[in-house]
Amino acid sequence: MSTGTVRVRTSASPARVYRALTTADDLRVWLAEHVDVDLEGGKYEYWGRYTPDGERHRQKLLGFDDTSVRYSWSLYGTEYTVELAVEQRDGETLIAATQSPYPTWGVGEDRDEVLQTFWPLVLGNLVEHVEGRPVLGFCDFTSPEQRFEFDIAATPAAIIDALTDPDVFARWFGARMDIEPHVGGRWSMGSLEDEPNPAKITALDEENLALEFPGGMVTSWELKGSEGKTRLTFVQSGFDPASPPFGPWMGWLSGFADLRRMLELPNWRPMWHSYDIPGLPDGVLVLE
Repeated sequence: MSTGTVRVRTSASPARVYRALTTADDLRVWLAEHVDVDLEGGKYEYWGRYTPDGERHRQKLLGFDDTSVRYSWSLYGTEYTVELAVEQRDGETLIAATQSPYPTWGVGEDRDEVLQTFWPLVLGNLVEHVEGRPVLGFCDFTSPEQRFEFDIAATPAAIIDALTDPDVFARWFGARMDIEPHVGGRWSMGSLEDEPNPAKITALDEENLALEFPGGMVTSWELKGSEGKTRLTFVQSGFDPASPPFGPWMGWLSGFADLRRMLELPNWRPMWHSYDIPGLPDGVLVLE
């Protein structure tokens, strides 16, 4: 059975992280809309519009100790085992989400992509929360609309640079990107040499970037700067509303958490520590 683990780093103490992993008030901030947790009573449940297949709770507590909590999660007809844990390694506090089975990279249905990007998104929220910053936000699984707005304490020019410079992009997103930075140019996650069907840049200036993908989906960033801050509006459109691409959507949102941190925090270091994912090709991710 395949197992995957996503790890992030934080400056918060292990005790603060453990409290956030096991306390209902904390979990409602970074994980789910509705939470009911009583570890001693054998309960660890969450559900709501920010949880896949979340019209009701589907978790059963399997065990816990002073650094971790483990539970089963019945999702899309499959029984998963999840462990959320905190550890100290090489002087760092690491938070790990381990899931079994874990979808193989690049193989499977849309639901598999959801399982690959859900944990990076909520772990990004968790890092922000335990460090006393506002969480970035959630994916609403009850709505086909994919529009997200948030503020960054940086100029539009700095954000456009972070979106279009491959070296800068790799640092905050944790993956490689290749680009021909002009309208009509090609864009690809990974290398353009290895991508037979890249996206096309349909807008690129000081305040806009838009990509059109094969099949008609459009991804766009609109930037409006004012008084040292920029409102970033991110939109995905052109997809079948009966089957929203929640996996890619959460992948972008999880990256935006560290984009904001990179541009706002002194002595920033990427939150992404490691991804141990079945079938992940060498060189796709760029982790420090």
